[in-house]
Parts: sequence; C-alpha cells; structure tokens
Amino acid sequence: MRIGFTNRVVKSASVSEADQVVHSKTATMAKSQRDGFYLVILGCVLFVLLGWALEVTSSASMTDFRIHYYTARCLLEKRDPYNPAEILRAYHAQEGINPADTPNRLQVITKYIYPPVVFVLTAPLAFLPFVACHQLWMAVNAACLVLAAFLTWNLAQSFAPVLVGSLIGFMIGNSELVLVTGNVVGIAVGLCVVAIWCFMSRKHEAIGVVCLAISLIMKPHDSGFVWLYLILAGGLYRKRALQTLATATAIGLPSLVWATRIAPHWLDELRSNLTSLAVHGGITDPGPSSSAAHALAMQINLQTAVSMFRDDPSFYNPVSYLICGVLFVIWLIKVFQSHPSSRTVWIALAAVSALTMLPTYHRQDDAKLLLLAIPACAILWVERGPLARTALAVTGGCIVITAEIPWAILLAILRSLHLQHTWLGVEFLIVVQVLPIPIMLLAVSVFYLWILPKRDSDQTTIFSS
Repeated sequence: MRIGFTNRVVKSASVSEADQVVHSKTATMAKSQRDGFYLVILGCVLFVLLGWALEVTSSASMTDFRIHYYTARCLLEKRDPYNPAEILRAYHAQEGINPADTPNRLQVITKYIYPPVVFVLTAPLAFLPFVACHQLWMAVNAACLVLAAFLTWNLAQSFAPVLVGSLIGFMIGNSELVLVTGNVVGIAVGLCVVAIWCFMSRKHEAIGVVCLAISLIMKPHDSGFVWLYLILAGGLYRKRALQTLATATAIGLPSLVWATRIAPHWLDELRSNLTSLAVHGGITDPGPSSSAAHALAMQINLQTAVSMFRDDPSFYNPVSYLICGVLFVIWLIKVFQSHPSSRTVWIALAAVSALTMLPTYHRQDDAKLLLLAIPACAILWVERGPLARTALAVTGGCIVITAEIPWAILLAILRSLHLQHTWLGVEFLIVVQVLPIPIMLLAVSVFYLWILPKRDSDQTTIFSS
C-alpha cells in the first residue's frame, strides 16, 4: 500500500513538473509573439506618420502618382495619354506652373511608361480633384503595405516571432518614399503579399485571386515571377494562378480597348517614352552618369553594378541577362524537382523575390517584395546552425541595405564630405551608392537557390490537389 501510494505521488509530481514546463514554454512563446507584434505595429506607425509628414514638405511630393492621375485625365477627356505634350497641358491646367518642377521631374510626370490596362484602376480616380485624389491614393497605398506587413507576420510569427517582427517592422518603418512619391509599388507589392497569404492559409482565396490580378496589372515586373511560381508548383497553386490570369485579362481588357481607340499608336509612343528616359545620362539609365539612378529611390537592378565595369548598354545588359538567366534556369529546375511543402514554398519565394529585382528596371521601393523572404529566414532560424546565421545575414542585410532612412543619413554624410571635388572621390561616391543593393540582392538569390532542395524532408504538401 505504501509503495503504491509513493508511486502515485511520484507520478503526480512528474506530471505536475511537465505541465509547468509546458506552461513556461507557452508563456515564453506568447511573450515573444506579443513583442514581435509590437515591433510590427511600431514600424507601421512610423511608416504612416513619417511618410505623411515628409509628403507634405517634400519637393518630390506625389511625383510618381501625378503621371497616373494626369494620363487618366487625358483619357477621360479623349486625349492621347502617351503624348507628353497632352499630359503637360493637363498638368498645367490644374496645377499651373510650379517653380519646383525640374526637367527630370517633368519628364517623370509627362512620359507615361505603363501599359493601358492600368487605366481601369486609375481612371476612376481622375474624376476627383487632385488634392482629394492624392490623399485617397496615399491612404490606399499605406493600407495595402500595412496589411501585407501584418499578414506576413501572421504567416511567419509561429517560427521566430521577435525576429520576424524586427525584420518586418524595420522594413515597413523605412518605406516612407512609397507615400512621398505616390509610387504604385505599395499597392502592387502589398496586394501580391495579400494573395500569397490567402493561398497559403487557404482563406478568402477568391480575394487573393483578385489581389494578385491587380498586382500583375499594375507592376507585372514585381509580381510576375511570383505568379510564375504558382504555375510551376502545380495543384491548386496552378489553378489559382490561371484564375488570376483570367481575372487580370477580364479587368484589363476593357481599358486596353478604350485606350487603343483614343490613342491607336500608344505602343509606339510607349516605346518612344521608354527610349527617351533611358538615353545615356537619362532618368532610367542605370549607368554611373545617370541623372536620377543613384540617389535616394535609386535603381537596384544588376545593370547598375555591371555598368561600373563598362558604361555601355551593349555590355551591361547582356552580362546582367546572362547572370540572371542562369540563376533563373537553376530556380526553374529546382522548383520542378522540389516537393511543394511549406518549407520549399517559402524558400522558392524568397529566392525569386530577390531575383525579380535584378534583370530589369527596378528602384529601391520595389524591394518591399522582400517581405516574401522573411518567412523563409524565420524557418531557417528555428533550425539553427550555420544556415540559420547565413539566412539572417543575407536576408536581414538586404532589408537593411534597401532601407530608406539609413540611406538618407548616409547620403547626407557623403555630401558633407565634399568628395565630389576629386576624381577619386567621385568614383568612391558612385561605388558606395551603386554596388551594395544589387550585390546583396544577388547574395539573397544565390543563397536561397543553393538551399532549395530537390526533395524536402517535410512531406507536408500544400495545395497538392
């Protein structure tokens, strides 16, 4: 009797200790999740408040949005939205002559470089006065990016909540240029991330299809590779991708027909606008002599780095395409061979989120797509070891190096040194401003491609049928 009673006491004590351990781990995880969530909130609050404040005082306020607004106004008035003279006339009719309008700024506003399918989304806004419309645009831009931040947190917080909260909070807290310039990237990248959340969590998938369709319409060079991954992954992923393509076609086709009737030569005019902006020393020229590629909101595609060796499009374009093409083929092969488990999906998306930025024209704002690399970093961090540390180094490093506030501080420091008065100083300034971001994006792409397995040990298939 005494022995039986003693055994029961010991067993009861063991169970109690085990419960305490479980309770302690649960409490620790809950605290970590709460801390990480607060970091995301802090980043989003900084983004909205500082972004709105800077937009009011910046000379570049709503530069990128103005081109969408005034081209849509031209279309509503049955004028050619790809004719710079017509856009300039619409701009001056509403805002008058602005002394702050530099030649570069007027080029951005008057040379439209988006396909006509975008008008289905921007034309309704042009019915409003510019003052009211640009406030609405800022609100939607901010809302999409903030929503994407919280949904990324929701997907990755179970792995490493404080790490995830830190990375997301830092990235979003350094996204003020999205609001200052009114670039469409906040909406395009935000909706792309929203779509991935819908598909991964298998919730509100019809909304996800619409969100990805809008993202493709607005910035296909940002979300196109993400859409392609859904096609390659197969199963329900492929089904959602095909539904997205059909939705994008249905949404964009009417405005394509509409714009073609008003501006039948829009394609030639679009090519002319692209060519004029990309001339040697032009706004979109990636070379070291570019007039607007290497300051804040800088270009980050690989051509900017390759042009340091030879500033000639016939050299830096083929070299960049070759490097990115090889990486893309490796990505395709590994995606075809990999099992679409939770781990491989995130690693594949992390690789392509960075690779997307390299072969074609992208600017600093577009790097918000790296939100899709954060879950992969968190998964590897939980696994510990050298891969975990490398994942944090390349992913965190890339998020830091594409952040706007650190760059603004660094550029201010460099200007105060007056290095531009010497040949060596000029070369140093160009190297410091040009090389870091494309090199880090390349490092992220190569790292996640390297660890993307042919067969994952995690056989939990997502969307297998």
